[in-house]
Amino acid sequence: MGKIEEFDLPEELYYFEEGRSWAKIESDGRVRVGLSDIAVKMASDIIFIRLKPKNATVVQGKGFGTMESSKWVGPLKSPVAGTIVESNDSLTKNPANIVKDPYGEGWAVVIQPTNLEEDLKNLLHNTEQLTTWAKKERENLQNK
Repeated sequence: MGKIEEFDLPEELYYFEEGRSWAKIESDGRVRVGLSDIAVKMASDIIFIRLKPKNATVVQGKGFGTMESSKWVGPLKSPVAGTIVESNDSLTKNPANIVKDPYGEGWAVVIQPTNLEEDLKNLLHNTEQLTTWAKKERENLQNK
């Protein structure tokens, strides 16, 4: 686990700054997606999650689902474009899983990407990018 500021940001993942989501490229080329530790800490208590169903098309920067927390209601923004091939239905029954284990049991969807190489250009991955992002988000969190 990569600890930057007070956030856990595993180095092997890619991060979509705007959506505060993460992407993990699986060995078969599919992309597992979830919410970063930053998103979880910003949201506080997560009350409700609805995910798009299998075979739904998603666009980078657009919603793969919606979330309601004690501080925010809105879309969960996808880090990559493609088709959802799997949804973590346990999140809809127990949204607290995303808080307890955002990079494990708290994953949200698996996407078959349509343009992964291009999408990756818009994601954060290296330590310098992640450090800058984490510092900015820490300030945002402190100002709330």
